[in-house]
Amino acid sequence: MSLSDQELERYARHIVLPEIGGPGQARLKQARVLVIGAGGLGAPVLMYLAAAGVGTLGIVDNDAVSLSNLQRQVIHDTEQVGVPKTSSAAERIGALNAHVTVVEHPQRIDAGNAAGLAADYDLVIDGCDNFATRYAVSDGCFAARKTLVTGAVGRFDGSLTVIAAHETDAQGCPNPTYRCVFPEAPPAGTVPSCAEAGVVGALTGVIGTLMAMEAIKLIAGAGEPLIGRLLLYDGLAARFDTISYAWNPANPLNGRNAAQPR
Repeated sequence: MSLSDQELERYARHIVLPEIGGPGQARLKQARVLVIGAGGLGAPVLMYLAAAGVGTLGIVDNDAVSLSNLQRQVIHDTEQVGVPKTSSAAERIGALNAHVTVVEHPQRIDAGNAAGLAADYDLVIDGCDNFATRYAVSDGCFAARKTLVTGAVGRFDGSLTVIAAHETDAQGCPNPTYRCVFPEAPPAGTVPSCAEAGVVGALTGVIGTLMAMEAIKLIAGAGEPLIGRLLLYDGLAARFDTISYAWNPANPLNGRNAAQPR
């Protein structure tokens, strides 16, 4: 896929990078990325992927912009309070980069539609705010054979990882699933919501930007993605840590006794 003169100028700082170059930028232009949630994490993901020249961005969100969102969801503004988040985000992306096509999915994603939504895209990024959706999205990506970038935030901390459970590593072992690192969701009510516990707005920018970086690496074929590694960020201590995790042969998706074929 060729780049126009205007695109060559717009993405010049990418193109001079040997790890991306013209071929990598062309892959970004051709890519279709589905972003779950246009909230705190989805906002920086969408803005940076649009700026990077990802050709098609799908947005899944069934919510409308509220005033309390604006402390962290930087893709929206005050005049868009009450507007569906997919429409608000699409308007901002269009103003940033007219070369990007936005597909709005103003609906809730769940176990019944996750695989179908993921199937139309090359890569899925999950920035949702609840465990039920995270498991539904990760299971749906496995069924659709799509790589997933998933992140989460707490009050002052966050994490992210890359799931490519439909693939194997260099030794032929299946890559771990989301259920290998988080086998079960915590009991209902034990983890307070953002509205209950609070969250620093800038924290969602840190984690969301890292998620966008993983997506760009995956699409352009640059560097080493966070497959089998969970990146942890402690905002109060200004510290990053990485935890390695491996395939669990007992997991229900690609384990030895999995109900679904690998």
